[in-house]
Amino acid sequence: MDAILTYFRGSLEELRHVRWPTRQQAVRLTIIVLIFIVVNAFALAVIDSALTAIIDFIVL
Repeated sequence: MDAILTYFRGSLEELRHVRWPTRQQAVRLTIIVLIFIVVNAFALAVIDSALTAIIDFIVL
């Protein structure tokens, strides 16, 4: 039980050292991540469509 309490005390102590982003930084980074996700989803959709067309051409 003492080891668990020591772990949580250490975790809380480390959280005091964290430098949290400002609201503006968090919003900016969130937008960057969302743009990255959309671009990657589009790229994967294009690749998937191309591979599907190739396979359909080979099979049919």
